[in-house]
Amino acid sequence: MDVDKNKRVIWTLSLLNINHSYPQTMKSSVQFLHKWYPVILAFACLFYSVGLGILGHTEEALYSAHWAGTILLFSIAIRQRRITQS
Repeated sequence: MDVDKNKRVIWTLSLLNINHSYPQTMKSSVQFLHKWYPVILAFACLFYSVGLGILGHTEEALYSAHWAGTILLFSIAIRQRRITQS
């Protein structure tokens, strides 16, 4: 029984060593999301609007169709303000 416990500990430690690059991957994914979150959010709104249209809710689809463009325009404006202020 003691041998099995030692094997489990060694196996767990080897997994920890394999995933040693996890923090770097986490940083790059956070940087990706920080840069592209307006586009991802706009695509989600676009799919939401298309889904409403397919389900027959045309008025709601027309209302939510403007969300994607508005999100992208506001994100561009905010980023331009950040660049000019620095």
